[in-house]
Amino acid sequence: MITKKILIHSIVFSPDGVSTAYLYNDIALGFRNAGYEVVVLTTTPHYNLIESTLIKQPLKSKLFGIFYESDFNGIKVIHVPLKKYKSTIIRIFSFIYWHFLSLIIGLSIKSVNFVLSPSPPLSIGLVSILIAKKNRAKFIYNVQEIYPDLLIKNGALKSSLLIKSLKWLEKYVYNHATAVITIDQKFHDQIVDRFFEKDKLKIVPNFVDTKLYKPISKEIEFPKPYTIDPHKVRLLYAGNIGFYQDWEPVLYAAKKLIDSNIEFWIIGEGVKKEYLLQEVEKHSLTNIKILPYQDRELMPIINAFADIHFISISKKMEQEGFPSKVYTIMACAKPMIVITGENTPLYNFLNNLNCSILITNNRNEGFVNSIIELANNESKKYELAQNGYEIIHKFYTKDKVISQYIKLFENC
Repeated sequence: MITKKILIHSIVFSPDGVSTAYLYNDIALGFRNAGYEVVVLTTTPHYNLIESTLIKQPLKSKLFGIFYESDFNGIKVIHVPLKKYKSTIIRIFSFIYWHFLSLIIGLSIKSVNFVLSPSPPLSIGLVSILIAKKNRAKFIYNVQEIYPDLLIKNGALKSSLLIKSLKWLEKYVYNHATAVITIDQKFHDQIVDRFFEKDKLKIVPNFVDTKLYKPISKEIEFPKPYTIDPHKVRLLYAGNIGFYQDWEPVLYAAKKLIDSNIEFWIIGEGVKKEYLLQEVEKHSLTNIKILPYQDRELMPIINAFADIHFISISKKMEQEGFPSKVYTIMACAKPMIVITGENTPLYNFLNNLNCSILITNNRNEGFVNSIIELANNESKKYELAQNGYEIIHKFYTKDKVISQYIKLFENC
């Protein structure tokens, strides 16, 4: 049997510590375990740097630091430098440099049968197409977030010329791919008319590693140096602290419940973190704790100590994304309060599962009332948690979803 070779071309991969990196770490291992040869072309870690992970997977300089290499569980990973510079001009230059050098390195990788790339960024698809053409390989594009729609709706993209150019690029990438994977039916319905051949578009959901994310007893010690008050009801959000989230209901609820036994834990990094810190200080919100990103291995323990998880999605951008943390929360058998509009990917997924309280309007008061309703209702919390746990193990485990990826590749 001839071993087939897959090049995964992604803006994030281990040892970067963000959700898409973790997702593609598992996909890479899944293909390797299925007998494929896997090579990864990515960036140097720049989103979420966790020292322990960097120690486990050190980067070795190549050609005087022009690029780097590392080993991820026997998989060769090539890292092209990319950093988050404060200067917009330097960031743009760094982004262009990453694309250019990735193309040169990608073209030098031989005997590739498949190129797999996740969005964002949209531009990665163009580089991957060129690499695939050189190898006469099949290109599969994975739409994790819908661009440029997301940039337009959050106000980051206003130039009509740039919008027109990116929309052209989006259609070009979709229609020059062998197949395009999207993660939800709502995403599918939103972009399917942008295809000349609509059957190219497939739905394969994201997944969760149920060996890592699972129910854990609270008898285990909470991660140091943090301490918890056993008399408090803890609501947890862990992830990116950015524009995709709607923070107004969270701040509103914290003000309303300041004298109660409710406290809010927010764990992560992002462009809105400084804003949250300022609001907490300004309003003396002692019931909000804001912590930095934690090692992925600690998150199941942290999840165990949370009584309720919450997700609050911005009205402007709720159609363009799907927070993968939903799967991890359900896998840990925890109830959720979710703020999102109707007819959104997140609402579409959760609506009939009875594993969360969904708030679609009157966000501020609705969030407060839902917290009060659920905080001390142990039977309701257990019901929601168990329903979510069972759904995950039925449909969304790592092994079950990766088998869908492998089947799709075999049939391309």
